[in-house]
Amino acid sequence: MTASMVSVCTSASKAATRGTRPARATGPSAYPSFSSYVRARQPVLLRTARSLTANPSDAEDLLQTALTKTYVAWDRIEDHRALDGYVRRALLNTRTSQWRKRKVDEFACDELPEPDVVPAGDPADQQVLRDAMWRAIMKLPTRQRAMVVLRYYEDLSEAQTAEVLGVSVGTVKSAVSRALGKLREDPELTPVR
Repeated sequence: MTASMVSVCTSASKAATRGTRPARATGPSAYPSFSSYVRARQPVLLRTARSLTANPSDAEDLLQTALTKTYVAWDRIEDHRALDGYVRRALLNTRTSQWRKRKVDEFACDELPEPDVVPAGDPADQQVLRDAMWRAIMKLPTRQRAMVVLRYYEDLSEAQTAEVLGVSVGTVKSAVSRALGKLREDPELTPVR
């Protein structure tokens, strides 16, 4: 926890207690023992907060909220030796409140939303298809082969392919179209279709 977390805790408590108590000193000097407690126990309490939530940023926010609640109640806490338990309870209560608020958005349904599982193809068949495709691509003229590889294997746009090869976008479009036509007619790829 950084010094900014302590100052946020103290400034938040100012806003929370404004008008509810007689005027007293506020800020980090109001409860020097609170500042000392936060500095000493922050790593342990942060580990507890991290065990309650998966996201480290959420854990820091959770701890900051619990420490704010502790600061507001500081003068009402009788046994300061039991502060860890108080803060842990505040962490748990705050996390439970957050969980309950978020749970409202979840609704049960009759059918599970998972898509149907498509069985994976045989790796050997996939390799045969790759090999056949490469043999068909290698039969293309050099310029068409380069454009097909850049467009579909390197995933470049037509403009990027034209820039790499130093030709116009129209040339790329027409050459790729002719190359795909030749691949469609390749007898080795006919069983795949």
